[in-house]
Amino acid sequence: MIATRRRMLSGAAAATGLGLAARAWAAEGPVDLLFVGGPILTMDETRPSAEAVAVRGGRIVAVGARSALEGLRGTTTRVVDLEGRPLLPGFVDAHSHLSFVGLQATVANLLPPPDGPGRSIAALQAILRAWMADNGPFVDRYRTVIGFGYDDSQLAERRHPTRDDLDQVSTELPVFLIHQSGHFGAANSVALQQARITAETPDPEGGVIRRRPGSREPNGVLEEHAFFTAFGAQAMKLDEAANLGMIERGAKFYARFGYTTAQEGRASIQNVALLKAAGARGLLPLDVVAYPDIVSATAAILPTRQYLDRFRVAGAKLTIDGSPQGKTAWLTQPYFKPPEGRDADYRGYPAIKPEQALAEIDKAFANGWQLITHCNGDAAIDLLIEGVGKAEAKYGGGDRRPVLIHGQTLRRDQVAALKRLGVVPSLFPMHTFYWGDWHRESVLGPARAETISPTGWVLAQGMRFTTHHDAPVANPDAMRVLSATVTRRTRSGRVLGPDQRVSVETTLRAMTEWAAWQHFEEDAKGRIAPGMLADLIVLSDNPLTVDPDALAGLKVVETYKEGRSIYRG
Repeated sequence: MIATRRRMLSGAAAATGLGLAARAWAAEGPVDLLFVGGPILTMDETRPSAEAVAVRGGRIVAVGARSALEGLRGTTTRVVDLEGRPLLPGFVDAHSHLSFVGLQATVANLLPPPDGPGRSIAALQAILRAWMADNGPFVDRYRTVIGFGYDDSQLAERRHPTRDDLDQVSTELPVFLIHQSGHFGAANSVALQQARITAETPDPEGGVIRRRPGSREPNGVLEEHAFFTAFGAQAMKLDEAANLGMIERGAKFYARFGYTTAQEGRASIQNVALLKAAGARGLLPLDVVAYPDIVSATAAILPTRQYLDRFRVAGAKLTIDGSPQGKTAWLTQPYFKPPEGRDADYRGYPAIKPEQALAEIDKAFANGWQLITHCNGDAAIDLLIEGVGKAEAKYGGGDRRPVLIHGQTLRRDQVAALKRLGVVPSLFPMHTFYWGDWHRESVLGPARAETISPTGWVLAQGMRFTTHHDAPVANPDAMRVLSATVTRRTRSGRVLGPDQRVSVETTLRAMTEWAAWQHFEEDAKGRIAPGMLADLIVLSDNPLTVDPDALAGLKVVETYKEGRSIYRG
């Protein structure tokens, strides 16, 4: 197992079950919380398990034998009996988009099973009509209809809804749907008009406006930057009250799944301002780290290691390509089945000009910013490796911890390059469940699909990695992340890439200790040890002992942020 910096217990202190630091703290008086009565999975290699945990002032003051910690109790101490259930460190979100999760919680839920009812285009239309009827005040105030989470690979028709489909929902209001990947949208005629997209509108750099057959007329489906621009026309209608409400709902949703730190993984200047406002108003029950977009939100990139009102800017975000399931990720080899209207040698495309991407990587290194970079396709990863190599040669080494986000088609030779350059792989094995069958059948084909998000290759190189959900691409369901990384089972039950599976213990470490390390927070989060923040969760059963195929069904019973309960199931 990979060694990390530790607060080491002395042998004598460890023998008593109470560390020296905890003995000093014990003199300060009774503790606030004492957890007992269940297995404690510390994620701390110096003490992997314990019988009790004591908390005072939002921090863990002692970990050890129950008999040793009972002396820290007082009349005001709350004893939490775990009743046989396990206590773990709170999960640290390695990559997602909190504000978009709040949007997802507000608008029409178009997700397919098991997360929603979006099975067909007719079902999408019915969901949108029902949402409009149930949310009249929202529709009247903002004059927009938004749905989130449709997935063409899971719809009965195996296609995107078009403007004609959405015109059947409304010809008076804009109707705008966001694909589950977050890289596509579908707009009705009114929404296209409001975005000023016509037959004469050219495709933007790094995006595509899909057209009707034999015509330049838009069919309503928008890829990448065409989608982002058009959605902006609807998002701008939402005022501060709506945006703050979405942030609050999103943060509570993360806590439900055991997250005590969440991420805003591609923040705009407006996002940063809203998150600061949300924190100042006490709307953030957990910590939020933001990475403003390095191209469009440079002015907001003011990194700090200190939280203010549970929010901080941690670095910068660069996006090099798109979505593999949507077939816009930038590959070195053609897609197994190209999208409609594309040639057999279609390999996707970059979301940014390569020379600009290299310049942005250089900018991050020049400013000392931690850079997280979205790369799904191996061609995009090649460009990231080139850029980081050039920047390190120019600015020298250092503990910068640049992060590769997603790495779906990461090649074995690229893993060694990431290790050499100190790039942290934050992979997305959840894809094996949600889109593994689609990758085999249509996106990558049987051979390449086996190695999507290759955690096995990374671990074999002795590297830390993290595993994420990219919410709202999928719900921020930590147990689904755990299950997918451990089992790699697809929706149909196939194991995709059995040699890329990793153990439950390793995956939990990737979701706690290693994720905290990715954020430069390993001295405060990710382990149950004296001096760490009391960011803790109680699960319904022990993930180390249940059948691996039962992991997805585990539930978060309670989530604690610095000793305060922020979710209880």
